[in-house]
Amino acid sequence: MTETQHAHHGTRGKPSVALFVTCLADLLRPSVGEASLRLLRHARTAVSVPPQQTCCGQPAYNSGDYDAVRPLAKQVIAMLEYADYVVLPSGSCAGMICEHYPRLLEGEWRDRALQLAAKTYELTTFLVEVAGLEIQAQAPGSGPTVAYHDSCAGLRELDIREQPRKLLRELCGADIRELQQRDVCCGFGGTFCAKMPEISAKMADDKLNDVLATGAPILTGGDLGCLLSLAGRARRLDMDIEVRHVAELLVGDTDGPAIGEGD
Repeated sequence: MTETQHAHHGTRGKPSVALFVTCLADLLRPSVGEASLRLLRHARTAVSVPPQQTCCGQPAYNSGDYDAVRPLAKQVIAMLEYADYVVLPSGSCAGMICEHYPRLLEGEWRDRALQLAAKTYELTTFLVEVAGLEIQAQAPGSGPTVAYHDSCAGLRELDIREQPRKLLRELCGADIRELQQRDVCCGFGGTFCAKMPEISAKMADDKLNDVLATGAPILTGGDLGCLLSLAGRARRLDMDIEVRHVAELLVGDTDGPAIGEGD
């Protein structure tokens, strides 16, 4: 029996979860995928990582190349629909599957896209609203002091706001310092940062200055695209801000280099 087949049947009644790692985590920050896997196992799911996964098609979609995205979307749907749930450590990629696949496809494939969307979740939303993760609450303020960045796609497409904050407080005892303009874009915006680099850089600078004003040494969030962009900008400006994905903080993975640091 293959890993995927085994996951479909679950283990002792555990729901099967397909973890979609995302391109950025796979290529640039595999510790995010590893942390997500640990969290899903802690939530008592039968989690598997389909080895044939590739890009969800979001970059091409954002550039308007819909014809290139349709075969990718069909490939992703066929790969993931075996599972009871699909979980991604990314609000933007989860939003791509949930919101945009059904708009791209027609007929049978649209029906399959809708069925997949109904069981697809961003990681923190799944842990809080579906899995019912067992939490041994930590004392408030006993963990790291962090500023949380709400990415546009996760916030506006999937209503991700309180879920990561709840987990950070209860799993880590984190002291969360809110940004003054927490609903404002960081300037990454997928291909926007390449098309409008000067505007993007100014928006990133504003966001980073907002982080510094909180006094929090760590900036965290749920979308690697935003975090990579902000970490790179902070490094160029020699700002002392440690950037980590929320999944890494939730499993206590803070020993390795932060995003944008190290070799």
